[in-house]
Amino acid sequence: MSYLDNIRTFVRVYELGSMSAAGRDLRISPAVTSSRISQLEQHLGVRLFQRTTRNLAPTEQGKVFYGGACTVLESVDAAEAQVVDITDYPRGSLYVAAPLGVGRRLIAPQVPAFLAEYPDVSVRLRLTDRTVDLTTEGLDLAYFLGQPEDSTLRIKKIADVQRVLCASPLYIEKRGHPSSGDEIVKDKHECLNLRFPGAAEFQWPLMTKEGPKRYRVAGHYECDDGDILVDWALAGQGITLKPAFEVADYLKSGELVIVGEETPPEPIQMACLFAHRRHQDPKSRLFMEFVFDRISSVIKKTKLPEQLPR
Repeated sequence: MSYLDNIRTFVRVYELGSMSAAGRDLRISPAVTSSRISQLEQHLGVRLFQRTTRNLAPTEQGKVFYGGACTVLESVDAAEAQVVDITDYPRGSLYVAAPLGVGRRLIAPQVPAFLAEYPDVSVRLRLTDRTVDLTTEGLDLAYFLGQPEDSTLRIKKIADVQRVLCASPLYIEKRGHPSSGDEIVKDKHECLNLRFPGAAEFQWPLMTKEGPKRYRVAGHYECDDGDILVDWALAGQGITLKPAFEVADYLKSGELVIVGEETPPEPIQMACLFAHRRHQDPKSRLFMEFVFDRISSVIKKTKLPEQLPR
C-alpha cells in the first residue's frame, strides 16, 4: 500500500499546489508528505516537482505522470467500490463541496446522522460560494445552485428552489419599498451582490408579465460569501436576492421583508454534481440518496409569510 499512498500524496500535492496543503488535506505531516514525494521520485528516477522556497510547480514528467496516476487511483477506487458493493460496508473519506448557505443549512445538519449509520466513512465538507472543479480539487460530490459549466459531469437534480428579493424594514424606511425590478433599477436601489474575481456584471433574472427579464443592478456592497449579504441586508444596507430557505426565518420574524413582489426572481435549480465513472463509489451514492430525501423535503416545506399590505 505504500506505493499507492505515495501516488495519492503526489496527486493531492499536484492538485493543491502545495506540500503543506496536501499534508493537511491527507492528515499527514509536511515531513511525511515530502518523504512520500521523494520516494516516488526515487522510484521513477525523475523529478516530479520543481521546488523553491516560495514555489512548487510540476515538471513535464510530473504533468505526464499525473494523468496516469489519476487513472491508476480511479481503477483502484472502482475495484474497491465493487468489493464494497458486495459487502455493503462503505468506508473511506468522502469529499463534498457546497455553497455556504446550502452547506450550513441543508448539508451539514445531515452529516452526523449519515455517519451514525456509516461509521467507517469520513465526510470532508468544504463550503464555498465560488464555483468548484470536481477533478482538479479531488471532490467526490459538489452541491450547487444554478447551471453547471462542465457538461461532462453527471447531475442529480434535487429541486427547483424559490428565491426572493428582500430588505430590512430599516432600509425600506430610508429608501422606500420597490415593487418591481423596474423600480429597483430606476430608483438606483442599493443591491447587495455575490461577486468573485473575474465575475461578469450583475444581472438579476426576474419574472415579469411579459416573461423572464434580466435586470442590470448595481450597489456599493459586494462579497464572495452569501451569508454576509444577508447580514448586510439585516443591517439595513440594501436589497439581496436569496433562496427562500436561507431567509425564511428572517421573513417570518419581520427582520426582512419581501420587495419587488411584482417581478419575483426566477426559481433556481439545486443539484449535485458527480463524475462519470463505470462503478460509482457506494459511499458517494449513499450520501447523495441520504441527503436527497432529507433536503428536498426541507425545501418543499419552506413556507414564506403572507406579505402585509404596505
